Amino acid sequence: MLSIWQTMKAFRSDRFNPIELARTPNTKVVLACFEPGQFIPVHQPGVDLTLLVLEGTGHFADDSGEHPLQPGALAFVPAGGQRGVRAESRMVVLHVVSPPPTEADHAGVAAGLKRGVWR
Repeated sequence: MLSIWQTMKAFRSDRFNPIELARTPNTKVVLACFEPGQFIPVHQPGVDLTLLVLEGTGHFADDSGEHPLQPGALAFVPAGGQRGVRAESRMVVLHVVSPPPTEADHAGVAAGLKRGVWR
């Protein structure tokens, strides 16, 4: 039996693909789909992050260092903490942020993607 996220996942060749699943004024839930080598650059937004790996492998960076990711891995970073994700294999991650990020929160992501650097 397929889980609903398995029918919703979709990948892009140019960068990771964030698929918004739900949003309220307090929370945003995204299915983040990565091809090998794709990433969310390390940045420091003012939002809490909870991340759950559903499929694939990669690495997660936070204030304490770099950590391996595999299915079932769970990470939490409070607002203001550094965080970033890089895929080793095709990877799908449930990405929950609270509150939803602002344009200023995404500035570090946009800059890192433009430069093509994870860290």
